[in-house]
Amino acid sequence: MSNESTLPQTGFVRLKQILAPRGPIPVSKSTWWAGVKDGRFPQPMKLGTRVTVWRAEDIRALYENGAS
Repeated sequence: MSNESTLPQTGFVRLKQILAPRGPIPVSKSTWWAGVKDGRFPQPMKLGTRVTVWRAEDIRALYENGAS
């Protein structure tokens, strides 16, 4: 079973669901945050003081377009 199929079709995902080994994007946390800062990766949403999420649709599109 591929990691990409574990992402929900819609909704929100946390960083641990995005980055490998659990998620489909094989980059480190620091690379991910640098990519968010410079626009290579989708912008997050804050649900609370300590809760950061991304739209599952944005992550799925990133994965399907081969960006990493």
